[in-house]
Parts: sequence; structure tokens; C-alpha cells
Amino acid sequence: MCPSAQRSVLGPLLFLIYINDIDESVGGRILKFADDTKTYHKIRSDDDIANLQSDLCNLASSSKERQMLSNVEKCKVMHFGYNNKKADYFMDGVNFKHVTEEKDLGVIISDDLKWENSVVVQ
Repeated sequence: MCPSAQRSVLGPLLFLIYINDIDESVGGRILKFADDTKTYHKIRSDDDIANLQSDLCNLASSSKERQMLSNVEKCKVMHFGYNNKKADYFMDGVNFKHVTEEKDLGVIISDDLKWENSVVVQ
């Protein structure tokens, strides 16, 4: 690979422009960092569960339209709160794995939001 191709400024900019409107297909909150996307909702009812699942389907559809398929095998769901219904979610027919903690940007996030196991990786 040509070393100058790794220092492209235009490539990341074009990628951001390409995915910038992905938020329009999602009714809830969405977070994007590089090629990672996270969506989250407050789940208080069955309608909220259906809305989150609808957003996931819309994200899958949007990624297919852009020919940038999501790696659904890496997708996970974390439930917060004591009254959470802990529903199952899926994308493209693949159920998401339920996790109780996950490392995100070097910080371990747990479903109980306690700091005991959280370690900042430098």
C-alpha cells in the first residue's frame, strides 16, 4: 500500500459526509465514532421496545442502501436499570448478544454503572 494513502484527509471526510444523514432513519438517540454506531432509548413500555427495534431495522436498511453492511455479529445490547424489560433485539435476523459490561473507548461500562471494574486503558 502506498504510504500517502494512509495519510488521506479526504477519505475520512468523505466517509463522514457519506454516513452523516444516517441519523434521519433513527427516532432515538444515535452516537457515531469513526465506524462505530450506537443507538439508545429509554425503555418504559412495549411501544419503546418496538421503536428501538424499528430503529435497528432502519439502520440495517440504511446501511444496505449505502452498501456498507453492519457487522451484526459484533452488535451487543446492554440493559440499564432495575425495571428494564430486557427485551431481545436483532438486526438482519441475527440476535444481539446480551452483555453486562463492555469496553468503549478504553473505559469499561457496566450495566449497574458502578466503577469497581472500570479501568481506563491508556
